[in-house]
Amino acid sequence: MTVELLVKNKEGRIWDISGTATDITWKTSRSGKPSTLELTLADSGIYQHPKFGISNGDIVQFSKDGINVFYGFVFSIDTGVDQEIKLTAYDQIRYLLGNGSYVLQDITVSELIEKIAKDYGLQTGVLDTAQYKIPSLIEDDKKLLDIIMGAIGSELQNKGRLLAFYDDFGKLTLRSSEKMLLKVILGAGHYLYDYSLKRSIDEETYNTIFLYKDNEETGKRDIFPVTDKENVERWGILHLYQKADDKANAAQIQEKASNLLKLYNREKLSLSVQAIGDMRVRAGNYIYVLLDEFETQLVLVDQCSHKISGGEHTMSLDIKVV
Repeated sequence: MTVELLVKNKEGRIWDISGTATDITWKTSRSGKPSTLELTLADSGIYQHPKFGISNGDIVQFSKDGINVFYGFVFSIDTGVDQEIKLTAYDQIRYLLGNGSYVLQDITVSELIEKIAKDYGLQTGVLDTAQYKIPSLIEDDKKLLDIIMGAIGSELQNKGRLLAFYDDFGKLTLRSSEKMLLKVILGAGHYLYDYSLKRSIDEETYNTIFLYKDNEETGKRDIFPVTDKENVERWGILHLYQKADDKANAAQIQEKASNLLKLYNREKLSLSVQAIGDMRVRAGNYIYVLLDEFETQLVLVDQCSHKISGGEHTMSLDIKVV
């Protein structure tokens, strides 16, 4: 195992702290959070330069076995009598937790990310082209990350495409699902050593979709329903009632309703696993899991936490079965 940890301060000094880091934890989440790097350093270590110092805002780079893992900025420094320094760093997405206001028309999520990044001085990398043009995007005093995730949700609801948004070693990145597939298989006796599985229809399961739109000509509300009668008999009516886009026509609304039914009309399988670490795996990736409860499944990593301690690398994954 080869670990490289570098700190770059505002004066241009670069410190290699690989040898003094005792615990390293890298956490990623598929939505709503920046990735986090937490690490513990031995304060006043024997290899430490007398001018060594770390300040909030310093850049932290983390690589393992030649894989560039994390590029971010120090946001928290904890010290105490135990002669240890505990650092918390976040990637660029941390700067999207501030609020902003946008009024835009006919814009894709790819274009939206480009605009927000330019407005706030953030770096972008690969941004796969989104297919859905949001007719009217009006967001006032809302968290920038929530605005982006809402636009990603529009792509899923209207085009059935799930896009992954994350910071790839210092560059905001948007990738289609096929680009997030890893040839990683976890199973009992094959890297995986513990798991728990939950089956539920309690959250985000709908077998009936009602999209509605107010008809200005008739003065009435038009309803566009789609339902799965078999699942209604099995579970009862679990319905989603949602306003359609004002500029959408009947065919577009019906298509969206059908996409929503495909997305939500199923039992949710949630899986948590503990496994030997593979640094390629992050939230947003698709991997394969083989368990006795079901055949080999393609699953979506919702949250991922890697821990390197004492020469061991493990990972904890919260997974959605797709």
